[in-house]
Amino acid sequence: MIAVGERVVVVGGGVSGLATAHRLHRADPALEVTVLESETMVGGRLRAATVGDLELESGPDSFVARKPWAVDLCRELGLELLEPGARDAFAWTDRGLVPLPTSALGIPTDVDEIARWPGLSRAGRVRALSDLVRRARPPSADESIGSLVRRRMGDEVADALTGPLLGGLFAGDVDRLSIEATFPELARWERAFGSLIRGARASLVAARDAGPMFLRPKEGVSHLTVALVDAIGDVRIGLGAPVRAVERDGAAFVVRTEADGIAADSVVLATPAFVAARLIRGLDPGGAAQLNAIPYASTGVALLVYPEGTADALPEATGFVVPRGRAPMTACTFLSRKWPEAAFGTRAVVRCFVGAVGFEDVLDAPDGEIVRALCRHLAAVLPLPDRAAASAVVRWPRSMPQFELGHLERVREIDASLPPGIVVAGNAYVGVGVADAVRSAGDAAERVRAHLAGEGTGGSGGSRSERGRASGSPPGGRSENVR
Repeated sequence: MIAVGERVVVVGGGVSGLATAHRLHRADPALEVTVLESETMVGGRLRAATVGDLELESGPDSFVARKPWAVDLCRELGLELLEPGARDAFAWTDRGLVPLPTSALGIPTDVDEIARWPGLSRAGRVRALSDLVRRARPPSADESIGSLVRRRMGDEVADALTGPLLGGLFAGDVDRLSIEATFPELARWERAFGSLIRGARASLVAARDAGPMFLRPKEGVSHLTVALVDAIGDVRIGLGAPVRAVERDGAAFVVRTEADGIAADSVVLATPAFVAARLIRGLDPGGAAQLNAIPYASTGVALLVYPEGTADALPEATGFVVPRGRAPMTACTFLSRKWPEAAFGTRAVVRCFVGAVGFEDVLDAPDGEIVRALCRHLAAVLPLPDRAAASAVVRWPRSMPQFELGHLERVREIDASLPPGIVVAGNAYVGVGVADAVRSAGDAAERVRAHLAGEGTGGSGGSRSERGRASGSPPGGRSENVR
């Protein structure tokens, strides 16, 4: 039997894994913590890519500021935070780009705006306003985002507004995403106000003085992982160290790598759910089956830098969202407007999101073909050249977990099945954004410490009372998602 000391092994060096190690090390510097990362660099999808002479975020470019976890961590690490340089956003329509109406979680709030919004037909506007007089459904079982919005406000709102905004956060299909696991506020609005419009309006009023919706570190979101590595300097980080399995060793565990077996009192699996499933298949077949059943979508980003003199071609906005299947991208961020930098000069810099549930085949095309298609579509709605001066395509295979109907029950079953001392963390359980990943890490660290003190259990790195709260709704691109 391998002798086990006070050791925790964190599998996965993305933001969830690094933040878990940071929390553990900060709470007890004497605790031996090891982080194992299969790739040769940490950070997961919090990375930057070189495009011409620029370094641009290829993962999330900001996080929801009204969820405190990422903001608090950045301030704890001494990172200066910036607000976006633009706030408004557009929707892609048959009439071109039109400003999004005032909304909360993809639900428009102003009756006059709804009655005039050109993104809906006349019949679609009338149907949307019928939400104000329709009876609320009595509390019942979970339903999809699409089901709720369609029965309250009609298909057009679901397809043109709520779908691109909320479905886009998951690169998913709103007709499959669970209300309770993503945005339970929508169901509460119907019950409490008898109307999504009235509930969304009340939400905006309550948040009026809440500060900016999004923030990012001055150096970029990818710098968060750099700061975490600096903060956990005494923690051993093994790069290029893929884990093959986690096995039982008496009351403790052995983490099997290609070269060795590392003894641990507790193991945090800060990996995609399907990777965690493979690692514990022999240890907990039931939990592994539930982990493996969480579906994922593949996504990617195309970073486009246009020639000098093109900056004014972009409107003063964060970007636009696209209804499913209407263009090769699902959303676009105007980086040079949203996060202006001197290095951009007079160049327009944009980021297009590609791939989603049902549209993952876009990612199979060569980089050049993807870039050409995106540039053609952008030139059709904006006064941009039909070619970018520099570009890069970054693919994120199986990167976006889908919180479909039954997700919360699945997470509860994972919690109940995992052996004490095994904890999962990351974006597959409590939310897909950076803030949610940091929260998951904090909860995972608390579970580990409780286990080491003889009090804890295994489970997902998420508070049971708060589980099911996904990211806020970022207009103009899925800014905050951990990809």
